[in-house]
Amino acid sequence: MICFFSYIASFTALIDMSEKTILIWFRNDLRIHDNEILIEAVKRAGKVIPVYCFDPRYFKKTAFGANKTGAFRARFLFESVINLRESLRSLGGDLVVKKGKPEEVLPDICHLYNVKEVYHHREVAPEETNISAKVEAALWKQHINLKHFIGHTLYHKEDLPFPIKNIPDDFSVFRKKIERDSTVRPCFDTPGLVKVPDAIRNESLPDLSFLGIDADPEDDHITIEVKGGESEGIKKLKDFLLGAGLLGNKGSRSLSPKLSPWLSAGCLSPREVYWEVKKYQKQMPDLAARMIVELQWRDYFRFMLKKHGSIIPQKEETRKALSSKEKTKFEGWKSGVTGEPLTDACMRKLNATGYISDICKQYAGTFLVKTLKVPWMAGSAYYEEKAIDFSPANNLGTWATILGSRILSSNKNIIVKFEEVAQEDDIKKWFSEYNNAS
Repeated sequence: MICFFSYIASFTALIDMSEKTILIWFRNDLRIHDNEILIEAVKRAGKVIPVYCFDPRYFKKTAFGANKTGAFRARFLFESVINLRESLRSLGGDLVVKKGKPEEVLPDICHLYNVKEVYHHREVAPEETNISAKVEAALWKQHINLKHFIGHTLYHKEDLPFPIKNIPDDFSVFRKKIERDSTVRPCFDTPGLVKVPDAIRNESLPDLSFLGIDADPEDDHITIEVKGGESEGIKKLKDFLLGAGLLGNKGSRSLSPKLSPWLSAGCLSPREVYWEVKKYQKQMPDLAARMIVELQWRDYFRFMLKKHGSIIPQKEETRKALSSKEKTKFEGWKSGVTGEPLTDACMRKLNATGYISDICKQYAGTFLVKTLKVPWMAGSAYYEEKAIDFSPANNLGTWATILGSRILSSNKNIIVKFEEVAQEDDIKKWFSEYNNAS
């Protein structure tokens, strides 16, 4: 008799699951590999509704006249969303793409399809968490739960050897402790099949112009160097590691994978990068170690933002307007015509490609605030607009480092030297172009 009732209970649970619909809210996690919200939703529901919202708040102007999302990052993001839809379709699913505020779009979809629960990855930046709170409040009115998952870091917060509030502010201490006492979890499997309601299939996808972005800029100096999407990110990772592995340890020391655009958009999982790098550790230990440290830095900035709320020194002013003198200096810095050759080279490259390395960002940013005396927030807004690899935590980490934040105690004496930046693989090209243009 007990076995009979157990069977009935299990059968009832299966029926409930088959009738349950879960909405998957994609944000900065545009991938099907190592994606807990996707694998869990597929496991626990009969049907899922993957959704991505192009939130208009991320395409407005900032106080300093910059676009929150410029053409380079908008194009990269758009390509990443298209690729995610293609990947989901290859698994039998699809992706609903909407323009609108998530707290307005998601409840409407939930009502239309009788959604029981919404899954998303938790964010840490104030603007993003505020949006999450608005979504949660809107869903709660419909008695729908917003379930939070952790999926943006190399180390899961539950595996850290300390609670978030006790994380060391010194990166070197943080790194030593996590390497000694923490482990990186294996990647989640990619689901074999994604079932979605038939009604959401094959919805039309607008072109980039619906975001107010010019898809074909007329400026001849603009160069499209990277393409968005999980498929492109995985290909770049594997091609880079294969090529670097063939060069061996000595030959690969100075190479840079430039994976940050795909990591920031969540097209690549930090764990996926970590475990792929580990395969080549014996062939190129120096490069492998550097790539892993870069992933640890990304975790560190994210955890610091979670711990402190802000990592910018309190003494730094947060004006939203510049004086006329500051505006003139700022325009020269943005255009790469300050007269300081290497700063100008960094900014010219950023304007033309949407990408410069972290060390270039630090060098040019240091010149802006230390030499030109322009408030850091203006530079931060410009990096947010132009950099394909922008993420709130990394951007704030860059400026906190420049400003000598006491929170990031190990970074306050970092001085980015001219020679270090000049050694960047292609920065000399922009340096010479500056000389030729002068």
